[in-house]
Amino acid sequence: MPSLKAWFYDKVSAILTHGTGREVTPLLLTRTGYATPHQADPFELMESAPSCATACPRRRAVLSRRRGVMPLKLSAFLAGSFRWLAASAATLALAACSAPATRETETSRLPTIVSLNPCLDAILVEVADPRQVLALSHYSRDPASSSLPPAVAARYRFTGGTAEEVLALEPDIVLASTFIAPTTRSAFERLGLRVETFGSPASVEDSYAQIERLADLTNGSADDLIARIDTAIGELAEMRAVYGDVDALLWQSGQIVAGENALVTTVLEHAGFSRSEDATRLGQGDYVSLERLLADPPDMVLVAGQSAGQLHPALDTLENTQIAPLDPTLFYCGGPSLIALAERLGQLRTSVSGEAP
Repeated sequence: MPSLKAWFYDKVSAILTHGTGREVTPLLLTRTGYATPHQADPFELMESAPSCATACPRRRAVLSRRRGVMPLKLSAFLAGSFRWLAASAATLALAACSAPATRETETSRLPTIVSLNPCLDAILVEVADPRQVLALSHYSRDPASSSLPPAVAARYRFTGGTAEEVLALEPDIVLASTFIAPTTRSAFERLGLRVETFGSPASVEDSYAQIERLADLTNGSADDLIARIDTAIGELAEMRAVYGDVDALLWQSGQIVAGENALVTTVLEHAGFSRSEDATRLGQGDYVSLERLLADPPDMVLVAGQSAGQLHPALDTLENTQIAPLDPTLFYCGGPSLIALAERLGQLRTSVSGEAP
């Protein structure tokens, strides 16, 4: 496609040839000039077009030109033509940059986000455009505390969550847990930052609501992620229908257990891992000693910690109890973590039913 300046010269040449009967070349126009001292330069008129100069600064043409004095008999002939050519050139320049400007405008309408919570990190990268995510929490950098695969987490910047760090990123929205320090939240709000807080979901349905809310904040879509979680949980329910229930205890780090209203307990129930009558009396975070476990062992112990009792060789003496490890990062959060948790529990269901895990 010819350059804008070449197009301009072609048009001027055509006008001169029509008016004078002589062929005029761009070289001749350059040498003789194309404006009188009192005539506006059409390229200046084109460059002053406001929308192209402001909306497309990266694509704004740098047009070199040389001034000269054209014979007055030609300038009189071209006086009206230059105004038409300048307007046409400006129109073409605007048309050339209008499509990229539209794409940039559409992207700029999406809110930018900084997340300070690893559970929200995992949902955010699923529902938002990557260009919206200015930073994830520093927890997602460490595989021991992250709910993201390391390869996914490595694509993003991280923040320690200080007001100075977050302010420097200039996000539209800051995502945080409801447990965010009041002083930190107050500092963000004084700086004009919008803070959105999220609690810990207690059920799969609560997790769905959290995903939908975050998708609304980012102008993203929750449908795909929710559908994948729903499929994974549905497969667990089908396995429960086939294999029945199993008396199981989730033994977390520090030798504590999850309460009845914990999200992981809900997912365990979908898989048919039930709690004995004695276990149902245990609340969130209650301690279960090795001695108590050995005295009344369940059919399966899901070990999600490295405490002394959880590594004791006495566990190997339980003949009718299966001891199985469960990565705690699978149930720290809702969102996409539920898919990985369901897959692991599915493996354990086939294992406890006498099939290879």
